[in-house]
Amino acid sequence: MMKKHLLTCSVILVLAIIFKLNICSTTVTTPAKTSRPSANLIYVNNAAATGYSFANEALPVNDATVNRKMRLTLMHHNFKSVQSHVLHAKAEHLFPIIEPILRLYGIPDDFKYLALVESGLKEGKSTRGAAGLWQFMPGTARTYGLRVNKKVDERMDIKKSTIAACKYIKELYGEFNSWTLAAAAYNNGEIKLARAMNKQSEDNYFRMHLNRETGSYVYNIIAMKEIIDKPAKYGYGPYYSYVPPSGFLTIN
Repeated sequence: MMKKHLLTCSVILVLAIIFKLNICSTTVTTPAKTSRPSANLIYVNNAAATGYSFANEALPVNDATVNRKMRLTLMHHNFKSVQSHVLHAKAEHLFPIIEPILRLYGIPDDFKYLALVESGLKEGKSTRGAAGLWQFMPGTARTYGLRVNKKVDERMDIKKSTIAACKYIKELYGEFNSWTLAAAAYNNGEIKLARAMNKQSEDNYFRMHLNRETGSYVYNIIAMKEIIDKPAKYGYGPYYSYVPPSGFLTIN
């Protein structure tokens, strides 16, 4: 009976040792946790991540409507559609004058593209009476320190009109606390934009329903920035230096 008991104990001891050896020699791999992006993550603070930006403010990165509008706007501004280098040449001529004034007034550099969107391929006055690089209406121009009368029209002066535009843009930013909304208000007027924001209970330009011109305005500015910064990508080649026609813009 004692031998049988010792044999049983020996068998149990051997099995225990084998089991322990198997456990120690087995590597247990814990599956790595996969981080999933939040379903609610629509906006990024680093605008460079999207490839497009305005005044370093976030653009929607997974909004199908925004992506479609941006793509169509870029197509509208590529060389195949525009067939002109005038905007690039104007940028070469005007940006060295505009940029330091924007910096002086604390306005983001991207607003220089707003000036190109405003004046575009046209020169002088619009059919509504707006004039100059920043397309000021006479009343607005006078409000921000420009002389506009039968003898003098300082809307046509690059430096003076840019200073006036900076004052206006800074005031709009103070009202809306967003450079994107400030740009939209520059186009549509602060009263109309504020009314639309209140009616829609919305303070994000890209989620608002605005009139056709204002609703595409910031997209046009971003597209202008793209084609000026990366001309070859959008089919633009070398161009001749641009000289504004007599009487269009002056530098004092």
